[in-house]
Amino acid sequence: MKRSFKKLVLSAAAAAALGGIAMPAYAINWIKLQGTEPADSAPRAKVWGFIQAQYQIDSSDACKYPPCTGQVIPPDMIGPNLTSQSAFNVNRARIGVRGEGFPLDSSINYFILAEFGNNAITQPGNAFAKISDASITVNRIPGARIRVGLFKTPGAEEALQGIPLFPYINFTEVTNQLLLERLPNPNGADNQNLFAPAHGAVPGENMNGFKNSVAAFRDTGIQVFDWFRTGSWEHTYALMVGNGNGLNFSDNDNHKDTYAYWSSEKLFGAGKGPFREGVKFFVWGQWGKRELDTTADGVYNPKTHDRRRSGLGVSYQKMPFRFTAEYMKGKGMIFLGPDKPSFDQNGTSAPGADGADAKAHGWYVEGGYYIPGTNWELDLRYDQYNRLTNGSAAPVGPVAGRSFESEWKTTTVGVNYHFNKTTRATLDYATRDVKTPGFPSPGPGPNPNNLMSGVGNRVSVQLTHIF
Repeated sequence: MKRSFKKLVLSAAAAAALGGIAMPAYAINWIKLQGTEPADSAPRAKVWGFIQAQYQIDSSDACKYPPCTGQVIPPDMIGPNLTSQSAFNVNRARIGVRGEGFPLDSSINYFILAEFGNNAITQPGNAFAKISDASITVNRIPGARIRVGLFKTPGAEEALQGIPLFPYINFTEVTNQLLLERLPNPNGADNQNLFAPAHGAVPGENMNGFKNSVAAFRDTGIQVFDWFRTGSWEHTYALMVGNGNGLNFSDNDNHKDTYAYWSSEKLFGAGKGPFREGVKFFVWGQWGKRELDTTADGVYNPKTHDRRRSGLGVSYQKMPFRFTAEYMKGKGMIFLGPDKPSFDQNGTSAPGADGADAKAHGWYVEGGYYIPGTNWELDLRYDQYNRLTNGSAAPVGPVAGRSFESEWKTTTVGVNYHFNKTTRATLDYATRDVKTPGFPSPGPGPNPNNLMSGVGNRVSVQLTHIF
């Protein structure tokens, strides 16, 4: 290509601003970009979307020790179907419309987006398509813009940023397990632990016990937000109240979730629109409750559990470098695997290692380098996630008293090649290591390290096109 990468992304940013998509610049104000339109210049209806097609292959080995000798487990398989260790997939195919659809008042704008790809939004229930965003923003009150509907909740940087230009293929483990919420099934019989020694022995078996779509970092509710400048700094706040029921328009209980977000960004003055250079500091929190029924008596008799998430971080963008670091923690409704809608490590027949009231924390650091004069982007990311950190342990049996806290460590090396302003290819190589320090090394006897001993590396290739 004759154009430098910087010119390429700057021209892409202009197109992205009209299409509602941001370039992969981590210092972007996502709250502003996703919730509003350019004042007096937005079209009545801008049709936009993107497609991501991928191939992933996992080199994990089958379990070598009981209880799953010779079988594979969910972390070894390619999602969302979890039926193979290698697969081609159209993992995302989204189309949407946004703009100022009210010709008598340009201060009101809208955003609607539908998902047609095969992923954790559509795969549960084999849905053909599902609405992921549908909101209206009213920009009339100075200092307090109001957004109502279904949209991304204020939260972590990795969750907020525009996924079509997310520089990696898979999320970090801390984001995937702690923030990408899996909602409980509606009755206890469906929430029993589905894992068994024969799991993975049947080709094509579905290992996902959750019947609802992931929350996809979204909720239905009302948000008050705005941003303001003080010199070269831009400050942004967002306060939201939502149902706490993910992508569902209606509520499933009498509880409501609350969300809070603040960021302060030092602007360097370079770049325009969504592609701008700066360093951003941010903090956020989410508080709610969930109803979980783990009884198999045929009567819906749930217990109430807190769900709390919070985090803070920093992001930096100044061509040709990018850097992000973020720390997150949570309590309650800790995801323990797609086959565990009971949120219990051992299953309801053997209490202990219960994620419904457990704690977890994690962090990641990542960076990118855009090779000047080329269309190449080099990326490197390390993330660590510690699950069940409050000493959850089985009270009885051969594993009584042992902590089920597990450590997930992943290093991802990535390369992006930008064919043009709307199309890019991504190659990621991830090395993974999972251990439960409270138990001995893999070997005979009940031991979660036996289950995770085979977890290996993963290669992913993805082609993204924005239209």
